[in-house]
Amino acid sequence: MKHVFVINPASGKENSFETIKTALEPLGGDLDYELYVTQAPGDATAYIRSYCNQYTSPVRFYACGGDGTLNEVVNGAVGFSHASVGCYPCGSGNDFVKYYGGKDAFLDVAALVDADEEWIDLMRVEDRYAINATHFGFDSCVAKTMMNVRRKKLIGGKNAYTTGVVVGLIKAMKNDCKVIADGELLNPEGKILLCTITNGQYVGGSFRCAPRSLDNDGLLEVCLVRPVSHITFLKLIGEYTKGTHLGNPKFDKLIEYRRATSVTIEAPEGFVYSFDGELITKAHFTVEVVRDAIRFAVPKLAKPLAGELHVPRIAELQKA
Repeated sequence: MKHVFVINPASGKENSFETIKTALEPLGGDLDYELYVTQAPGDATAYIRSYCNQYTSPVRFYACGGDGTLNEVVNGAVGFSHASVGCYPCGSGNDFVKYYGGKDAFLDVAALVDADEEWIDLMRVEDRYAINATHFGFDSCVAKTMMNVRRKKLIGGKNAYTTGVVVGLIKAMKNDCKVIADGELLNPEGKILLCTITNGQYVGGSFRCAPRSLDNDGLLEVCLVRPVSHITFLKLIGEYTKGTHLGNPKFDKLIEYRRATSVTIEAPEGFVYSFDGELITKAHFTVEVVRDAIRFAVPKLAKPLAGELHVPRIAELQKA
């Protein structure tokens, strides 16, 4: 198998090129690999599609960056049966790999190239795919703020989401839209504080919005939170952060939680949603799950937070 490390030099605090190169050198001639440094947003997707159209031998592309880089790599590799995806999480958030217990197991390059591949689901809006989350309402305001401050000292980096939350408390406590999960209207009043539709478990670097999510069960996790006062928000944000909000009596009247294969959003013109961190403006759209959409490399020491509920479908066994 060919191993291609797709490196986003703008991701994280420093360019990871030298770190990855140094980690690969001891593997020597035993590993067929190359390093590709992206030139601009969207370049990773274009490069991978071009590569896969030109070469048909098995290849694994590693997203070396944050969740945005992983999204680009996924969108490049999806649909090509000879391509799979890995992740070297060196961005600021790295939300998706938190499903597997965090980034540490994925930062061991030798273990990463030796990882087993599992079939996992993706979510799709029209012809675009996401691996982790679609979220909107309060979260869209947060994501937009994060994009603006992520490179700034003190309020950016790991603090970018917190900065976004502060701005959201001022601007985005009540948002107009209707959310329809597998035909069921979840909020007839047409208002939300926020809504997350997830394949992973985390958004924003530390918020475990979907603690029951499995990334290979053919279902999306939908968590809609109704508008609340600032005081109530501040009282409950800790539970939401820890992932203890589902089944919690404090949230009984505030949350609609569903598992669904398709979620439709109807909103006013100019509505913004976050799709694996990419902000998209669209008033009406449908998020669909795509079962067994891609093969994802999971290091042997990675421990899914879903525990015994996560039953990996190893790629080789699936083919057999």
